[in-house]
Amino acid sequence: MAAVVANELGPMLTASEVAEMLHLHVNTVKRLGDRGELPFYRVCKRGDRRFRLEDVMTFLDRNR
Repeated sequence: MAAVVANELGPMLTASEVAEMLHLHVNTVKRLGDRGELPFYRVCKRGDRRFRLEDVMTFLDRNR
């Protein structure tokens, strides 16, 4: 069932991948998530962050 939910969310990126895409430090990406400017999902027991590609592209469009 978790795989079905992941498929519906679309491609997911790690904070490091988003940082590389946006040319930002990974801590800045995490801070944007904490402030609610860039939505993210918590995954696994450690609570790793995953960002939807669609949300990242929307963030880019809003902040150009």
